[in-house]
Amino acid sequence: MARSAKQVYRLTGRDAMYSPGAPSLGREIERRFWQQIATGITSEKAAEAIGVSQAVGSRWFRYRGGIPLFMSKPVAGRYLSFAEREEIALLSVQGLGVREIARHIGRSPSTVSRELTRNAATRNGCLEYRASVAQWKAERFAKRPKPAKLATNASLRQYVQERLEGKVRDANGREIAGPRQAPFKG
Repeated sequence: MARSAKQVYRLTGRDAMYSPGAPSLGREIERRFWQQIATGITSEKAAEAIGVSQAVGSRWFRYRGGIPLFMSKPVAGRYLSFAEREEIALLSVQGLGVREIARHIGRSPSTVSRELTRNAATRNGCLEYRASVAQWKAERFAKRPKPAKLATNASLRQYVQERLEGKVRDANGREIAGPRQAPFKG
């Protein structure tokens, strides 16, 4: 069956939901790996110390060029951790309500409610929450670099460029005198 270009884009575009496959080793585990590296041991020994394969440790080391720039600051408490997501999943399966789950993990009920709603999967006619899938989705949508607004929005870019050049227009689009530039003293 031949597919149109639009159908192929829908299947392969950025907005397509990809299967998470096996749960990835979370950033928390990779952070522990880099803490081991900071002690001066090899990537193989660091991988062994945290309980991942040597191949994974070597891959992390090569991919980051030996420098864990993204690991310099721990993830803010603003975001749910994988451990919190697992706790939400366990308490949800036990039949606890949103407010009770929120009390157990020390989060706002609205945060728990959003998490359960956002990451509910339909299985056999009922909604099911899986912590590993929720973590995978959170990491996927938090990936950097994201395109800058000025790069993706041509009208905003033109507006900013005109203001930087000192061009100011009134509501009817007529150019008016903008602020005078201060003389360069240099």
